[in-house]
Amino acid sequence: MSRIDLDDFTDLIERPDAGVRRDAEARRERRIVPPGALGRLDELGEWLSAAQHAVPVRTVERPRLVLFAGDHGIAALDVSARPAGDAERLVRDVLEGASPAAVLARRLQVPVRVVDMALDCDPDAFPEEVTRHRVRRGSGRIDIEDALTLDEAEAAVRAGMAVADEEADSGTDLVVLGDVSVGGTTAAAVLVAALCGTDASVVTGRGGQPIDDLTWMRKCAAIRDALRRARPVLGDQLQLLATVGGADLAAMTGFLLQCAVRKLPVILDGVVTTACALVAQRVAFRAPDWWLAAHDSGEPGQAKALDRMALEPLLTQGVKTGEGLGALLALPLVQAAAALAAELPEKPEKPEDEQAADGEKEAGGRKDADGQEEPDAGERPEGSAE
Repeated sequence: MSRIDLDDFTDLIERPDAGVRRDAEARRERRIVPPGALGRLDELGEWLSAAQHAVPVRTVERPRLVLFAGDHGIAALDVSARPAGDAERLVRDVLEGASPAAVLARRLQVPVRVVDMALDCDPDAFPEEVTRHRVRRGSGRIDIEDALTLDEAEAAVRAGMAVADEEADSGTDLVVLGDVSVGGTTAAAVLVAALCGTDASVVTGRGGQPIDDLTWMRKCAAIRDALRRARPVLGDQLQLLATVGGADLAAMTGFLLQCAVRKLPVILDGVVTTACALVAQRVAFRAPDWWLAAHDSGEPGQAKALDRMALEPLLTQGVKTGEGLGALLALPLVQAAAALAAELPEKPEKPEDEQAADGEKEAGGRKDADGQEEPDAGERPEGSAE
C-alpha cells in the first residue's frame, strides 16, 4: 500500500453549500418568529442545513457518540491524577454504562461506539468490535521518544478514516466525538503549543481530574520537553502525530478529515478532540466548516486551538471529564435548532387584493394637508419659479 498523502484532503474537502445556506437564511426571514429571536439557534439551523444540502433542514435523528481510546506513555511521569494505564477501566465503565457520558448517552438515546487504538491491555480484554482497529499497546513517552512509528501513525489515520466511512455508510447523521485516555491531554497540549507557536505554560491545563500544583509543574515540564521534539517536524502533520501524538489522536485526526470528505457534521468535545481538529485544519483548511465546538472545558489548550480555528463553543459549563460528555450536552441544542428550523411555520402570504392595495399605496405618492396628492420628488408645479 502506498504512503498516505494528507495533502490530498485539501482537494477532497468542500465547504458546506453557501447557496443552500442563503436559502436557509431566506426561509428564516419568512418564519413567524422574528429574525434574531432564537439567537444562535438560527445560526445552528442554517449551518446544519448547508451541511445537509437541504432546505428545510432535516431533523437530527441518528446521532452517534464515537470515542477513540488509548493510553499514553507520558502518563508514567505522573502528569495525571489517574494512574498510567487506567484507560482500560474508563473504557470498561463506558461499555458497562457506568460513566457520566454513558449515562447521558442512554438518556438521550444515543448509541455509543468505542474504538480501541492503543489501550495498555491485552487485545482480548474487550470485544472484537472495540479492538479491531487497534494499532499498538500504549503510545510512546513523547518527552524522550516518538509516540508511534511512521507506519503506525499512518495505520491509525487510516483506521480513523475507515471508522468515519463506516458511520457515514450506516446512516449516522451527526457524530459526537470524544476520547477516553490517560495522558491524552498532555499530548494534546503539545500539539496545540506546536501548531500555535506558544510556550508549554500557556497550554498546560489541570486535566479531566484536576491535578495539584506539583503535578501541574511535572506536566508543564513534560510538555516543554515534548515540544522541543515536535518543532522540527511541524511541516509534516503525519510525522508530527507520530512524534508527539498517539494512536488515538492520529485516528481522530483521520476521522475528522474523512468526516469532512463525507460531509458528515461533527460535534467536538474537549481539548483532545480539539487538538486533533487543529492538526486536521493544518492539513485541510476547509475542514473546520464541518465541525461544531461543543463547550468550553476551561483547558487553556482548547481555548487556544478554538481561537485559531475561529470556532465558538456552544456551552460554558466547565465540564472536564472528557469521554464526549460536553459534546453530548450540546447535542440537544443542535437537535433543537434543527427542529425549529424544520418545523416552525412561515408567515402566511397576503391575499392578492391586499398585495395590490399595498402596491397602490406605494405608487400613490404622499397627500398634502388638504388630501391632495403631492408631486413626486424632482417635479415642480406649473408656474413655479426655477
